[in-house]
Amino acid sequence: MPIKDKNGMQVCMGKRIMVCLDGSKNSIKGLKVAISMATKMNACIIGIHSITKYTAFAKENPSKIPEKKWPKNAKEIIKDAKKLVTKNDIDFEGVVLKGYNAGHDLVTFANSNANKIVHIVIGARGMGFPKGLFFGSTSNFVLHAAKAPVTIVK
Repeated sequence: MPIKDKNGMQVCMGKRIMVCLDGSKNSIKGLKVAISMATKMNACIIGIHSITKYTAFAKENPSKIPEKKWPKNAKEIIKDAKKLVTKNDIDFEGVVLKGYNAGHDLVTFANSNANKIVHIVIGARGMGFPKGLFFGSTSNFVLHAAKAPVTIVK
């Protein structure tokens, strides 16, 4: 029987692969890669979505949003991911963070020893040079700032 936290959310135990989910087709490709990895490693998957509508001054570290307060699009992203993962008989935990920068939020979560992330999978959307120059690349930031190994899926 899966373990649940105080909010009733399933909690992954053991090896934990973090998958960054934004609803894009490349994040779904990343999820499929993570499912393959989790099967081989006997690991569970943490599906994580970052909501970045908060200002940099609101909080230094991102915080988890209780499931009851997830926005509709975040619920859909996590629900679709959970369906795909559990269909493959892998434990899944959905997490939605509120913060101000997706890369920072994802890395902060992954680098926290309390979260015990052993691998990160992220889909690269490939926005190209101009947008990447001005807005930065989330996958590039995660690749360079995360302590755990990172797989980028394109």
